[in-house]
Amino acid sequence: MASDVGATPGLVRRVAAGAWHIPGGFAFLARRPRLWPLALMPAILAAASLAGGLVLGLYASPAVESALGHRLGSLPDWLSVPVTLGLWLATVAAGVFSGLATALLLAAPALEKLSREVEVAASGGTADAGAGLPWEVAQSLRGAIYFVSRMPGMLLVGFVPFVGPALSSLWAAHALAFQNTDPALGRRGLDFAARRAWHRSYRAESLGLGLASLVCLLVPCAGFLLAPALVTGGTLLVLDLTEPPPLTGP
Repeated sequence: MASDVGATPGLVRRVAAGAWHIPGGFAFLARRPRLWPLALMPAILAAASLAGGLVLGLYASPAVESALGHRLGSLPDWLSVPVTLGLWLATVAAGVFSGLATALLLAAPALEKLSREVEVAASGGTADAGAGLPWEVAQSLRGAIYFVSRMPGMLLVGFVPFVGPALSSLWAAHALAFQNTDPALGRRGLDFAARRAWHRSYRAESLGLGLASLVCLLVPCAGFLLAPALVTGGTLLVLDLTEPPPLTGP
């Protein structure tokens, strides 16, 4: 029998490995009080934006149902109930995703700083590709804008009955993983195209990270630490998957 030593991990194990970095990000921050001040501003922004997005989604749901009422009325009873429920869920999710996108965009520079300090705490230094901090911050902002620009497509797909929420979730998971690994990949000198290639190379781990991020949106009280925990988990994933880079001191 052939040995399994050195075999490539299966798809499920790779997805699970990526997903595990999100609870790992929460735990990493909890064990390091010196990082809490850096996490405070992104945490407050995320909590406020998620709460605002949730309220907006709840208020918009009746309007969406009313606008589509004539179409829902033509459906058989056994189908109209799940479709109506799906519309409400999709509208609320749209509000929450929009709130998170806003928080990540506004907090991008602070999250880049947090990611840098997480890397110092985890590996003793930071990657130094020679691109410079302004370039890294600009790349981080570009990643945040990329996430925001994908929001309309994610939200529209979510309104497709039955398959829409699943497709929208996969799309949102990819965008979240892309956004929350941006700071660490930028420090390694990867531009936008190179970062997209990185996510294609580690598609399973990236998807696991993004799906776990979405699950955290459903956990009560997790929203307060969501943004810093996501970027911490993304940074730790990059450290685990990337060859050891040249390091500079803190």
